[in-house]
Amino acid sequence: MPQFDNLLQMMNAIPDEQAAIEHFTSVRWAGGAYCPHCGATKVYHFSDGKTHKCGACRKRFSIRVGTIFEDSKIPLRTWMLAIWLITSHKKGIASTQLAKDLGVTQKTAWFMLHRLRHAAQTRSFNRPLEGEVEADETFIGGKEKNKHAWQRTGGKQGGKGKIAVLGLLEREGELRTGVTPNLTSRTVQTVIRENVKPGAALMTDEHGAFTGLGDTYYHHRVNHSAGEYVRDYCLHTNGIESVWALFKRQIVGTHHWLSPKHISRYLGEMTWRFNLREMSEGDRVNALLNQTNGRLTYKALTA
Repeated sequence: MPQFDNLLQMMNAIPDEQAAIEHFTSVRWAGGAYCPHCGATKVYHFSDGKTHKCGACRKRFSIRVGTIFEDSKIPLRTWMLAIWLITSHKKGIASTQLAKDLGVTQKTAWFMLHRLRHAAQTRSFNRPLEGEVEADETFIGGKEKNKHAWQRTGGKQGGKGKIAVLGLLEREGELRTGVTPNLTSRTVQTVIRENVKPGAALMTDEHGAFTGLGDTYYHHRVNHSAGEYVRDYCLHTNGIESVWALFKRQIVGTHHWLSPKHISRYLGEMTWRFNLREMSEGDRVNALLNQTNGRLTYKALTA
């Protein structure tokens, strides 16, 4: 498998469409070839280097079948360029910019990016967060003064008219984020108890939803409203707050506006990139290629 650490190296290592197909094949079938229709491992390979046939169900298929690339007319090499851009840029890339970079329409670029976000979405977790864990909530939405009169909901407190999101960050470990329907104690603490190992050192602010977690965790709270942000050098929520700052810079500086319907997808993209931040650029490209199984149709995306 060719190795690359920058975009020019990737283009030199994968000079044409057939090389892109072979690279994706080596990533997807690293553990051996299998049929995307029935899962059988007896697979015949045709001499064109592009198509295969299952020895069990007898169906012909390409390496794209069963992935986000299925039925896409975009060359696989172009897809790899898009993957490089979305995995390398710390604040993501806008569909308008991707359209210019790849020479496709904005609508096509938008759909491509959402397919990649679908691939990057957080899968099921097996290991609870442990050690020192920071938890924090924030609201996503524009300022009232910048909205049209008909869009204003009135009031600035409590996140009225905004989307509530919750994040958990294990220091030197994994980040988990998600949209939450509300910030009640029951909702917030259910998420925390499902994702954080009992006995962990939990750092939060003074939000009321975190009250009552001391029976399960070593719960430490910093009082932001009183001007307290760090206590005893290690008691703080600066890590997860930096994550929210990064995500909001992504919205303001790159996308400018997000549909409430798709915020969870953008959160998933940012979270995936954050969790793989220690990887090299080329390894992140291969990591995303390795989890492209599963289709996302335009109809399902816009339903």
